[in-house]
Amino acid sequence: MFVHNLRLGVASLRRNPLLTTLMIMSIGVGVAASMVTYAVFRAVSGDPIPEKSAQLFAPQIDNRGPQYNHHGEPPDALNYTDAMALMRAHKAPRQTLLFQVGLSVMPDDPHKMPFKALGYATYGDFFTMFDVPFQYGSGWGAEEDDARDAVVVISRSLNKKLFGGENSVGRRINLDDRQYRIVGVTENWDPKPRFFDMFSGNAYAMPSQVYIPFTHAVAQKIDSYGNNNCGMDGKRGEDWDSWLRGECVWISPWVELDTPEQVQAYRQFLDGYAQEQRRAGRFNWAPNNRLRDVPAWLDSEHAVPPESRISLSLALGFLVICLVNTIGLLLAKFMRRAPEIGVRRALGASRADIYRQFLAEAGMVGLAGGLLGLVLTALGMLGIGLVFEPQIAKLAHLDFALVLLTLLLAVTATVLAAFYPTWRAAQVQPAWQLKSN
Repeated sequence: MFVHNLRLGVASLRRNPLLTTLMIMSIGVGVAASMVTYAVFRAVSGDPIPEKSAQLFAPQIDNRGPQYNHHGEPPDALNYTDAMALMRAHKAPRQTLLFQVGLSVMPDDPHKMPFKALGYATYGDFFTMFDVPFQYGSGWGAEEDDARDAVVVISRSLNKKLFGGENSVGRRINLDDRQYRIVGVTENWDPKPRFFDMFSGNAYAMPSQVYIPFTHAVAQKIDSYGNNNCGMDGKRGEDWDSWLRGECVWISPWVELDTPEQVQAYRQFLDGYAQEQRRAGRFNWAPNNRLRDVPAWLDSEHAVPPESRISLSLALGFLVICLVNTIGLLLAKFMRRAPEIGVRRALGASRADIYRQFLAEAGMVGLAGGLLGLVLTALGMLGIGLVFEPQIAKLAHLDFALVLLTLLLAVTATVLAAFYPTWRAAQVQPAWQLKSN
């Protein structure tokens, strides 16, 4: 019976090719607009580390006071004094600090020009906390952190560029005229958005290439390549030591807390630390701290660009308009077949038979519209850069999941849109049609 209904639907669609084409185009264009914008929204709104996002937390401490806060929120990063106080207290099973660095790579081949490699100064726990995958070797340990060793972890792409992809663990690399010993080579790891460095605006930046110990970077006075927010006064200090002692924020802290009890204890620790600073005269305001996990942190940092939400809303609205037009076209098409429906009903067809036939016909229209939508979606991917920033546009892609979703959306939306026209068609009274015809 299903095949029979499909045959009847094909014959009906062929009888009026212009109307059929209009319906297919309406569905295809509406679905394509929705899928293109959804592809962008999906890329920027996903959980970058779903297996641990509820255990990783970003501490925030208010070192400026309510007069300098934005909507009562403390700074998005820490200054050196507060960051080191958290590390020394070691109230979390794992913890790290980080700031962005930009180091000049000096190739061993004298015929090759130096180039800039961006990365992070951090602690050894970074690699374990964020589940960084390794191609060769591993991250460094607490001993290297304490000794301020000149060790480095490089990316797979940098390793291929410098050593042809061979295992380079134990070899030396020249960064800013300093020799570093390679201890690990990461796999292609680039979570999007880059949740651990929202402060420097690197949510959708190019992948990191180097990682060096935080303690070594501070000892060598390697300046931050990321943001450096000094508040309303804008005073950074006259030299390196005054900058470290100052209130400029430039360090992103992260802690890993495995249980609700650990989370509650760490919040109490942050409030206790702020109270100590208040008693010492450094703060003259009540504690104003935050401890957010990854989803809450991304939400507070507005990781999803507002234009992606607006575009998705407009595209879905456009799809609704296309579906309304499809409802009108299907209603006109089905009601023109009232005499045919009356004859079928008089010969014993039930209303359920009418529903099955017309919904099967609508499903074919939806499938054809979905196939057209796939083509238009693929073309739309080429023009995303005209609407969104290039670093965001390149994240959107047409994969197997999006193909299935496009077809499913097209067929489901069309079948749902066909329910009202089909209901109207099923209400046709056979006696009236036979008498009038």
